Amino acid sequence: MSLDHLALLARFQRDFLAAVPDADADARVPACGDWTVRELVEHLADVHHWAAGQARGVKGAPLGAGPFDLAPHYAAQAAELRETLAGLAPDAVGRVMTHPKPMGPGPARFWHRRQTHETLVHLHDLLAASAGAGSLGLVRAEPEVWADTVDEVVTVLQPRQVGLGRMEPLRHPVSLVATDVAGTPGWVLGAPGERAEEVAPDVVVSGPAEGLALTLWRRLTPAEAGLTVKGDRADLEAALGQAIVP
Repeated sequence: MSLDHLALLARFQRDFLAAVPDADADARVPACGDWTVRELVEHLADVHHWAAGQARGVKGAPLGAGPFDLAPHYAAQAAELRETLAGLAPDAVGRVMTHPKPMGPGPARFWHRRQTHETLVHLHDLLAASAGAGSLGLVRAEPEVWADTVDEVVTVLQPRQVGLGRMEPLRHPVSLVATDVAGTPGWVLGAPGERAEEVAPDVVVSGPAEGLALTLWRRLTPAEAGLTVKGDRADLEAALGQAIVP
């Protein structure tokens, strides 16, 4: 399945914006420490604004200290990001997330995917805050989209965390299998790319792609995510105990 990330980004932004008025701005966001809904919404607005600047290769103007009227504030930054990405050729060179330096030259299309997943995960956060707890099925998203989120963690985000010195390389890679996606795709966390064929993980984690993604993003526990864990659970716990995502 070929994903249209810009269309998905617009959809998840609409769903996020629609959920803001019904959320208590002071409510705690589950699995996000002391974050409140207000901090979550302002964070995603800030990230959209920042990413729009990075895609253009410039530093965006500060948004100010707030407090903001949350729905209009988010709507404005979401629109800026969408319009920026729609107006740039996918190969247009801006700045993207890299390692061993945090940022470096790269194509605008990087932000199509990165901001789609950023919005998807934070949409789950917002809906979890309103529901009082995170769970599978809060967000309307296809399994293939969640599988793409897993792929980004394994192939982009976790290697970058290692490359930036934010975590140690995993001593024991973890096998991940999405059981609800055609072809049953699999990944090896801690051994991306060609190296994945060179390792034999001691633990295999399988289940719905959404559950895999939300577990990697530490929004749900493996049990809450409906995952089956076979093998040495200590390897999985060691991986999830590290900063595998920014």
